[in-house]
Amino acid sequence: MEILAFGVQADEKPLIERAFHGHHEVRCVEVFLNADTAPIAHGYEIVSTSVNADLGPRVLQTLAVGGTQLIAQRSTGFNNIDLDVAERLGLTIARVSSYSPYSVAEFAWTLAMAVNRRIVRASTRTRDFDFRLDGLMGRDLHGRTVGVLGTGKIGECFARIAHGFGMRLLGWDIAENPACLDLGMTYVPKERLLAEADLVSLHVPLMEQTRHLIDADALAGMKDDAILVNSSRGGLIDTAALVTELRAGRFTGVGLDVYEAEAGLFFLDKSLEPIEDDTLARLVTFPNVLVTSHQAYYTRDAVGQIIDTTVGNVLDYLAGRRSDNVLVPRV
Repeated sequence: MEILAFGVQADEKPLIERAFHGHHEVRCVEVFLNADTAPIAHGYEIVSTSVNADLGPRVLQTLAVGGTQLIAQRSTGFNNIDLDVAERLGLTIARVSSYSPYSVAEFAWTLAMAVNRRIVRASTRTRDFDFRLDGLMGRDLHGRTVGVLGTGKIGECFARIAHGFGMRLLGWDIAENPACLDLGMTYVPKERLLAEADLVSLHVPLMEQTRHLIDADALAGMKDDAILVNSSRGGLIDTAALVTELRAGRFTGVGLDVYEAEAGLFFLDKSLEPIEDDTLARLVTFPNVLVTSHQAYYTRDAVGQIIDTTVGNVLDYLAGRRSDNVLVPRV
């Protein structure tokens, strides 16, 4: 059987082909799954998709009509999938329920340190042989307060690194993580966390209850010189409200690996095209903002685990087995 994998990056292709070798053939395409590209999947029983795939009603209908029965998404998040429609169409949906939490936690800290110590500005200057220190002053994080919104596996890893820096730990989640409590974390209401934290990092899934978790009111409640990092999902932050605060001169730095309207932009080369997204265009002009293209998970370790789990999901489906990775079971 040949499997069709959408949205495969150049670095991923040999890993995917190697993982499926000896099991099934796999056709890797760079294009992302959306309404325009869905017809490519005609005749493929199994399709694998990337995190930014459009799996709304129209795309799911096209896949079902074309004979697709299993969609194996290579990500943990599944806010891009209309699960109710998939179930109604008889499609099986599987995801990667977990992978290396260190990849995302370490990258979140990379963003935090980069904006705190003005690394991008410093690198740009030195390339022009400008070695002045004006505007590059950061601050020690030791002894300051970090607020971790979401203390699951990734949030816990982030907190462990913060503990290593010697920071005071505040947490917010629907349930307390014993490992974080052992680190000395104090769980507090979100409003208190935002008011006291010098660094705020987001590690919660995107769902209806968490969309715009950081809205205008939340931003207004943060310290003027705080650092805000989001390596989870773009929809957690009201970006328009964030731009308003940045225009007012607030925040030491903002590090974003995700953006709420990233679909159709991230993972693609748009360098020769006009950017029609005015909010993103404005966001990247701020000198204290660093935006990266959803790469926090992108380590050989994490991607390897994601691919291995995806192969396992395919083999389980073909063998009639069901695992915790299945979001919509086989009928």
